[in-house]
Amino acid sequence: MAEKNQEQYHPTAANGYTRNADAESLDAKEALRKKRIKWAAYIAAFVVFQTIVILVFVMVVMKVRTPKFRIGDNIVSQPLTSGSQSSNMSFIAPIRIKNNNFGPYKYDATLVNFTYEGAQVGQALIPKSKANFMGTKKVDVDVSVSLPGTELNSGVLKLNSQARMNGKSEIMLIFKKKKATNMNCTMEFDVSAKKITSVECK
Repeated sequence: MAEKNQEQYHPTAANGYTRNADAESLDAKEALRKKRIKWAAYIAAFVVFQTIVILVFVMVVMKVRTPKFRIGDNIVSQPLTSGSQSSNMSFIAPIRIKNNNFGPYKYDATLVNFTYEGAQVGQALIPKSKANFMGTKKVDVDVSVSLPGTELNSGVLKLNSQARMNGKSEIMLIFKKKKATNMNCTMEFDVSAKKITSVECK
């Protein structure tokens, strides 16, 4: 009788063990599946983050902007010297080359023409140099202009300065791109005060 009961017990125990093993196997597979989903989510988030970083880098850092080429408003002028047919005026023009790129802007020597009512009355040479990245190059040049003597009776004389500067931008010291910038400024000279009172640049 004991042997019969023992024969009946062992199959039940074996079946219980099999059920526990199957449940543990299912739990392990489920845990592995969740772990894989979690890692897949991490990888997808990392890829999206890297894509955003690359786009920002390309659109902000790698974008080549045109430098700004202007005359500053703190011009130091000398008194007019009048002759029979014309009058001479000299001043120090503060040239400013503003570079908003993540790399230096190397520019060629540039000639600035000063005109009065469309006629050229003077010139100034800006030597070859460079503007550092995210910086402004300051160059003070001496300018002498010869104005018609008959115009000295008017209260304000308007002078125009025009130039085209050619150069090359270097981004991250790797990529190079040619970039030209223009100057187009108007200066007002007060004859009675004998000084330049305002500068406007486009």
